[in-house]
Amino acid sequence: MDNMNNKKLIAGNWKMNGGLAANEALLKALIAGAGSQAGCDIAVAVPMPYLAQVQALTAGTSIALSAQDVSAHESGAFTGETSAAMLKEFGARYVLVGHSERRQYHGETDAVVAAKTQRALAAGITPIVCVGETLEEREAGATESVVKRQLAAVIHANGHCITEIVVAYEPVWAIGTGKTASPEQAQQVHAVLRAQLAAATQGAAGMKLLYGGSMNAANAAELLSQPDIDGGLVGGASLKAADFLQIISAAV
Repeated sequence: MDNMNNKKLIAGNWKMNGGLAANEALLKALIAGAGSQAGCDIAVAVPMPYLAQVQALTAGTSIALSAQDVSAHESGAFTGETSAAMLKEFGARYVLVGHSERRQYHGETDAVVAAKTQRALAAGITPIVCVGETLEEREAGATESVVKRQLAAVIHANGHCITEIVVAYEPVWAIGTGKTASPEQAQQVHAVLRAQLAAATQGAAGMKLLYGGSMNAANAAELLSQPDIDGGLVGGASLKAADFLQIISAAV
């Protein structure tokens, strides 16, 4: 792996889960287990109402705060939306952009994802841009064309700033299903994405590409050993401290 920052990034996506007491218990366990873990970058992507709580609980630790979404607009009459500037005020270092659930349930297009990426970058927040294919698309042999189309929109809209993003490959058919892309399948797509980034920027070797699709304590080490997999976007396993810590230790 040619990364200038060789550390892998393990980001936990809590999705629409959590509660004040549960969050505190989980974070205290993570901080106790990995609070001084310098060998790996760690982030938790939490629901918007918990940004302030998690900001306070993780202050001074090695755990970075991530939001799960950001508005494509700077400000204004967009009820229910949260701007990048607001996320920045709460210390968000990362934000998930274009997660498959946002694309699937909220109709987010490639163009919207590209605009959200722009907003995050303009605010100094690192967007974790998610790409991935459905089972139907994979079975039709369209995996490469789908992920390249999704990433191309982001590259086109963001130009030379593209080196500042993190890309997460999440095969939709492997999210929350217990199915996981084999390390070889995942590596194959990561290599395609790396080549696409290399064609767009000289900094592609130093960019982080995460795998997200039912990464868990049992399969993390094998996935993370692949040459173009620089970390993980972890769903369900990030809600269990022991599992998440095991994935972190596999990344060090």
